[in-house]
Amino acid sequence: MSFSDLFDSEFKSRNKGHFSAIVRVALADGDLTQEERNFLDKLAIQLEISKEEYEEILENPLKYPINPPYLYTQRLERLYDLSRMVYADHILGPKQKEILMRFVLALGFTPSNASYIVDKAFSLLVLNVDLDTFIYEMQNMNK
Repeated sequence: MSFSDLFDSEFKSRNKGHFSAIVRVALADGDLTQEERNFLDKLAIQLEISKEEYEEILENPLKYPINPPYLYTQRLERLYDLSRMVYADHILGPKQKEILMRFVLALGFTPSNASYIVDKAFSLLVLNVDLDTFIYEMQNMNK
C-alpha cells in the first residue's frame, strides 16, 4: 500500500465516522424527516460517501467510530454539522440535546464547558448563521 493510499484510506475512514455520527443524531428521535434526509444526501456528497456506504451507515451507524479532529477549527466544523442536524426539525427536545452533548464530549470539548457549548451552538442556529460566523462566534464566546 502506498503512502497516498494510506492517506486516502484514513481520510475516507474519518469521513465515514463523521457521517455516521450525524446519522446517529438524525435517527435519535426514531424518525428521519425529509429535511434530515436532504441534509444527509448533501453531506454524503461533500464527504465523498458512496451510495453503498450511505445505506450501510444508515442501517448501522454504530459501525464507525467517532474520530475527533485534532484541530479546534475542525472540531467546530463538525459541531456545526451535528448541531444543524439536531436542529433540522426545529424541535429542541431533551433527547436531541443530550445526544449533541455526548457528541460535544466525543469531539474533545471539555466536560465543564460542554453544556455552554451546546447552548451556544443552538442559539447560533436559531439565528441561522453560516459556518464562518458559527466558528467565529464559538471561538469568541468567552470574550
